[in-house]
Amino acid sequence: MTTYETMPFHLETERLILRPWAESDAAEFCALLSERGKGTPAVEHIRTSIAKLLAATATTGIALLPIQRRDEGDFIGYCGLIIGRATVEEPEIAYELFQRAHGRGYATEAAGAVLDAAIATGRKRLWSTVGTWNTPSLRVLEQLGFERDHVSMEDNGEVAWLTRSLP
Repeated sequence: MTTYETMPFHLETERLILRPWAESDAAEFCALLSERGKGTPAVEHIRTSIAKLLAATATTGIALLPIQRRDEGDFIGYCGLIIGRATVEEPEIAYELFQRAHGRGYATEAAGAVLDAAIATGRKRLWSTVGTWNTPSLRVLEQLGFERDHVSMEDNGEVAWLTRSLP
């Protein structure tokens, strides 16, 4: 197995800061997940999820990071690398933003920073899986150079698998 550099866990762009999770992110993370329309998870459950994310980061050297706007300082979502449906060698890029933050280029900006961080680890390819109905997310990935590999059918509908080779 190839050894990879650890992903930087603090990323900054012109408008955004991506940083490690803190327990204080739990309430905002709950609010974000509630926008999915499947209820609001308990804050204690999310604190446990954050602890699991931090433990996975320590093991894998990759991270899903909270996004906050630089000027406002508010939590607007998350972006990072996960194993997800892929592998630690070829992880998935994942992101989710509050609806109020949609349409402003934040996902593309954050994912671009994560893409650069993935390149710095020495990885050669990334994956992303997105519901085929999610046109805005597919557009973000297209702007970042991802291409469709295949489509699968899952319990929640059709999922597009996209890939991007890294330099």
